[in-house]
Amino acid sequence: MNPIKPKNITFHVSNLSIGYSNKKQQNLISTGINFDLQQGELTAIVGINGIGKSTLLRTLGNVQPKLKGEIHIDNKVIEDYKSGELASKISLVLTEKIASKNLTVLEVIALGRQPYTNWIGTLTPTDKAKITEAITLVKLEGLQHKKCYELSDGQLQKVMIARALAQDTSIILLDEPTSHLDLYHKATILKLLKQIAHKTNKTILFTTHEIEVALQLCDKILVLEKQNSNFGTPNELIATNKFDTLFPKDTIVFDATSGSFRVV
Repeated sequence: MNPIKPKNITFHVSNLSIGYSNKKQQNLISTGINFDLQQGELTAIVGINGIGKSTLLRTLGNVQPKLKGEIHIDNKVIEDYKSGELASKISLVLTEKIASKNLTVLEVIALGRQPYTNWIGTLTPTDKAKITEAITLVKLEGLQHKKCYELSDGQLQKVMIARALAQDTSIILLDEPTSHLDLYHKATILKLLKQIAHKTNKTILFTTHEIEVALQLCDKILVLEKQNSNFGTPNELIATNKFDTLFPKDTIVFDATSGSFRVV
């Protein structure tokens, strides 16, 4: 029997282990992962390179299988969802590039409605309304008829976010949404994600290397480690020294006062 969770918890992760397995062996990357994701919050997954941030995100999106533990979405284990049903719950933005940059912004965003359209992909008035709403939320009105090859990296990232919004799921998972962007555009994208989470009451989870920006903008953070990862608000994690041992102290130290890392 699935545990009863408060209505505002969309993701419940318990004793999760992630990695890769084949017939001969199991490659365990991280274990002892526990957290709850709530509606209307922006949450980051941070950690050192190779710790499994993208692997965790793909596992939560059911792109690859977990090794151990439980993932509940809206009080139902993830394995009990059919693929079409899960596509109405979770939208996933991975690091893969757009297949054809010859598509217009509007055409790419419309692809987010695929879980709901009929076999010939006809857009209903509801589909069109969701697409328009996504374009407005991400403020892409002036770019919607441009070809994607005409856009900057930051503009392309906004298009991918809008496509996820058009899918109209309660949960959005994004893998490194600010990679290849300068600091200004990193902050702009993360501020946009926070505004969307708070305005639409969606659960937004993303992986990032930008720990200092995440500390300033996120509601919650998961510090992913090999064993027994830490989860909480930025202030809770700073107060309990969860960033102090993230990197070797002979090279980088964390300053709790400023919430930043310093090279020594």
